[in-house]
Amino acid sequence: MSTPHSPTAGAKPPFWRVKPLADMTPAEWESLCDGCGRCCLQKFENKKTGRVYFTRVACFLLDLETGRCKAYHERTRMVPSCLVLNAAMVPKLRWLPESCAYRRLAAGQDLKWWHPLVSGDLATVRQVGISVHGKVLSEEYVHPDDLEYYIVKGWR
Repeated sequence: MSTPHSPTAGAKPPFWRVKPLADMTPAEWESLCDGCGRCCLQKFENKKTGRVYFTRVACFLLDLETGRCKAYHERTRMVPSCLVLNAAMVPKLRWLPESCAYRRLAAGQDLKWWHPLVSGDLATVRQVGISVHGKVLSEEYVHPDDLEYYIVKGWR
């Protein structure tokens, strides 16, 4: 809690606490991505139950070190199934990880302490185990017919 003499007295709250997703600037929107890489994993959805199963196989464009797309501005041309996320889509995308900033904010929750915008450190996403770094491989090395063998349990 801030007092009139504390450094946070009168400080503006961070943009994600006051702006709806739909009103964010492109820079604000992009900064919400924590670089976990989970949205870039190959997934299966059970059409009957709606349950989503993540694999430990990442899109070939995902940089496995940084958790960022290697060709972000060209990704939809290179991978036509890649989505350009927007505020209207977020509540409908059940496969977005529960830790995802877009999903959390759309649900009225705040960012987690380890999110780089809160912690001030990109490494906290790795430190708490949210990042796919060191846990996945590129789809370049997996035959599409073998994806089901790479399903992981517990990732949401």
